[in-house]
Amino acid sequence: MKVTAEAARRFLVARHLLAPARSLKGGPDAVLEVFRRLGSIQFDPLAVAGRNHDLVLHARVSSYDPAWCDVLYERREIFEAYNKGLSLVPAEEFPWFRGTLSQNAPRVLAENPEVAEKVLERIRAEGTLSALDFERERGRTIDWFGAPMNTVRAVLEAYAVTGVLGLARRDGNRRYYDLLERLLPAHLLRRSIPLREQLRHKLLSRYRAHGLLGVGGADIFGGLGSAKPDRERPEHPGRTPLREELVADGELVPVEIEEVRGKRFLLKEEVGLLESPPEPPPSVAFLPPFDPLVWDRGLLGSLFEFDYVWELFFPPAKRRWGWYVLPMIFRDRFVGRIEPRIDRGGGQVQVLGLWWEDGFAPRRTDGFVDAMRTALRAYLGFARVSRLEWAAHLGPEKRLFLSRP
Repeated sequence: MKVTAEAARRFLVARHLLAPARSLKGGPDAVLEVFRRLGSIQFDPLAVAGRNHDLVLHARVSSYDPAWCDVLYERREIFEAYNKGLSLVPAEEFPWFRGTLSQNAPRVLAENPEVAEKVLERIRAEGTLSALDFERERGRTIDWFGAPMNTVRAVLEAYAVTGVLGLARRDGNRRYYDLLERLLPAHLLRRSIPLREQLRHKLLSRYRAHGLLGVGGADIFGGLGSAKPDRERPEHPGRTPLREELVADGELVPVEIEEVRGKRFLLKEEVGLLESPPEPPPSVAFLPPFDPLVWDRGLLGSLFEFDYVWELFFPPAKRRWGWYVLPMIFRDRFVGRIEPRIDRGGGQVQVLGLWWEDGFAPRRTDGFVDAMRTALRAYLGFARVSRLEWAAHLGPEKRLFLSRP
């Protein structure tokens, strides 16, 4: 297929359920509909503006309440797995995610056999436990920042990755584990999928999550092995042969977008939507750093003319915008970015920064001011607070968007 840039933009916001934003109704069932549309939603524990998966869902589900995800978790309709980072995945896809692609997890268990045995025996006897239910143990495991990691926590995570334990629930960011057979239906646990088919499914899931991915991006395709077959690991066929197979089978359709370099790939069932994408209504959504629509930074630049860099790990002096900044999309264009902070103790959302794209004029853009007010009111509801507090330098924006919830 060959399509215009405008058609590609309109297609993406429509298939991402953002035309208009927050349009799905139905509580937890609407949340599950988003999971099935995107395949998986990346989890990140930072909650200064809302956790990543909650922000993804807030942008698409009317009056979204984070408790709805907890309901699905407790009903075992979603579970945690690694798919481009730690993600929440519909439970029916468990057989494709149960095998481990991690070389680190088996090593953690092998290097700490006494701790591993103790942890497993206690959970088997007592049921759901967290790392804090055990005495802290020291071992050889190192965390992301180079410091010694609690060996109990490392063992619990390794058991989860290898499919022995599962996440029973979360209390904030604290994870509670139980035996997998006590968490998921027997028919899902019995089903065994060969590793090659798991990799094929996971590769397709990345295209499902975004809609128009290309072939590159180590971060986007992380955990799926190299592009070419790996001679040292023959069980890994390589992403390129798997993608070519998906194209040959008709699961993926190659797409060329005007003024965008490289071939893109589309799910076969979405061809009709790309051929005739609807005109998006005036609507504003705030998207988190790991929203699948913003995965491909190169496409954001070439298709949307939007330069987005997550500056969380930048020194303050090198940040152009802010620490945890959310891109804002209006209709089918990224028009700016906002830096909100949820202060539940103070009953408010603090707007620390607001930046508009060059050439974008909020007052002169038909429908934007009302759409922005609606988005801000929805965000207050999501944060469960009643007041917006604007930074001192945002006086003009405060006056423009002031609207009582």
